[in-house]
Amino acid sequence: MTVRFRLDDDELALRAGVRALLGRCFGRERLRAAVDAPGRLDRELWRTLGTAGFFSLRLPEADGGAGGGLPEAVLVFEEAGRALLPGPLVATHLAADSVPGAAHGETVVTAVDGELVEWLDAADTVRGDARGAVPLRSVDPLTPLHRLPAGRCPAPDPVAVLLTAAEQLGTAGRVCEMAVEHARTRKQFGRPIGAFQAVQHLCAELLVRAETARAAVYAAAVTADPADIAAARLLADEAAVRGARDCLQVHGGMGFTWEADVHLHLKRAWVRARRAGGSAWSEERLAAALADGPVAVSGAVDGEALASDVTDRGTRG
Repeated sequence: MTVRFRLDDDELALRAGVRALLGRCFGRERLRAAVDAPGRLDRELWRTLGTAGFFSLRLPEADGGAGGGLPEAVLVFEEAGRALLPGPLVATHLAADSVPGAAHGETVVTAVDGELVEWLDAADTVRGDARGAVPLRSVDPLTPLHRLPAGRCPAPDPVAVLLTAAEQLGTAGRVCEMAVEHARTRKQFGRPIGAFQAVQHLCAELLVRAETARAAVYAAAVTADPADIAAARLLADEAAVRGARDCLQVHGGMGFTWEADVHLHLKRAWVRARRAGGSAWSEERLAAALADGPVAVSGAVDGEALASDVTDRGTRG
């Protein structure tokens, strides 16, 4: 299947509006404050998101929602990933039509995800059986985790897989921007480090992975096909994790310091990569689809043609 698309004016306005909103209500100062107070969910921020329609985006207008679809939700969650917005965003969004208060940010909903539960102590409602959960030290200071006894691994919701991929895409895009900005401003031997070929190659690879993942994620939002979603998730995980690592490489020793934000993107990407079935579900779902014939995804994003042949995809680094 070949899908060609580009963002229309409404979608561009939605993306710009969400980015501006998150810049106001969860800028870098709020991000660092959240890092310094791990495990505490900002209820005021949650209600702000609810008022803005973050959780009710896909509800029908008759039910108080915006009547949007998966393409709009992907754009919103991409911006959330870019801003490192904390909290059980996907679980609350998916519960907007069934849990009272979730749509408006008055109720925080989390969900059992395989053997893990995010934000269990902060949630008002837990979807799934969380009995026996024990605290787990999370690599990400903004994602507290609990581990469940082994054996509870229901198949993930494809929408949860797609929205997780969208968050990973947001991280991939943001670390690419951070790497390029640092390469332009950091000087060594009297020249910006971006003048050196090795750094240029890293930045180019960051961009290629991010834009390839963007085409796949946007196309999967249009088709809603499980195989397309699986392919998009694999590409987005790779773009986020490898992109954050390469961004660290561009920043050098500075990137490993607690004061830098690069490590936060890498840690969140690691945690997300385990969510919603992880790579195993996506690989198996894609393999099953490819056994019935090749799947190709291509798209045009913001006027530039991008293509990804998921039948020829390389392994993640």
